[in-house]
Amino acid sequence: MLTQFITRNRVTLLATLMASAMSIGSVQAKVDEIHFLVPGGAGGGWDSTARGTGEALSKSELVDKVSYENMSGGGGGKAIAYLIKTAEQSQDTLMVNSTPIVIRSLSKVFPQSFRDLTPVAATIGDYAAFVVAKDSPYQSFNELAEAYKKNPRSVSVAGGSSRGGMDHLVAALAFKAAGGEPRRVKYLAYDAGGKAMAGLLSGETQVLSTGLSEALSLAEAGEVRILAMTGETRSSAAPNVPTLKELGYDASFVNWRGFFAAPGISDEQADEFASVLEKMYQTNEWTTVRDRYGWTEIYKPRKEFEAFLQEQEKEMGNLMKELGFLN
Repeated sequence: MLTQFITRNRVTLLATLMASAMSIGSVQAKVDEIHFLVPGGAGGGWDSTARGTGEALSKSELVDKVSYENMSGGGGGKAIAYLIKTAEQSQDTLMVNSTPIVIRSLSKVFPQSFRDLTPVAATIGDYAAFVVAKDSPYQSFNELAEAYKKNPRSVSVAGGSSRGGMDHLVAALAFKAAGGEPRRVKYLAYDAGGKAMAGLLSGETQVLSTGLSEALSLAEAGEVRILAMTGETRSSAAPNVPTLKELGYDASFVNWRGFFAAPGISDEQADEFASVLEKMYQTNEWTTVRDRYGWTEIYKPRKEFEAFLQEQEKEMGNLMKELGFLN
């Protein structure tokens, strides 16, 4: 009886210790370090996504140490090539990217695609917006569309992506919906959204095609006016900005943003990255960052993210063919 009692209590003690260890692990469930690689310059959507995410992860103590590196060039291709080349030394690196990785791969801006990396998770969505300087003669998107239809070359559009890139495609999509010729968009390409915004403010261009989140701070400061955005409904972050649809144009678009790890990373570490990003959504620190930029949450972990990328590749390829950017 005594032996059975001791054995029984040892089993109970072992089970209790295991349960406690699992509980502690689930509470701690944190990553030691993340180095965020940004494939563009400061001030753009990639940069704000990486730094906003890092801020939330660090302040909520889900990650002990975060660091950032901006690597412009090749429409994002330089950073992708670097992450692939340095895969063994970049196990703690997450590269931020978005719809352009699909578009630029299709248009052969760079030879790689998302298949050459390890998709970790899509995290947010950002609507596109059409922005003018505060002293612009265009008071509405309808006026801008009418001017474009009369003379497409009179309207120059700035964007933080290359020709045939996302900002260009969104502008072409909007003007097509308005009855204009999408292939005639006079597009000025800048390296990242911050530089494109500077081009607008300096008078180099009449309108900026960009992410809604990038335009909000300057609009609130009175530097620019946002004529329209591409959501299905108005954004709570910009309730006074009309959608293209409510203005009578059958066009909508949302740009996902998310993170990729180096190729060859273990499933365990990739899952750990995806898990810590999911836990971030439950923190007050994330709510502060999300609301600051007006982001929409669209969390898609690993396999779901990869399937989503494959579907978007198909859809964007069809759109690019329709608009004349692919044969």
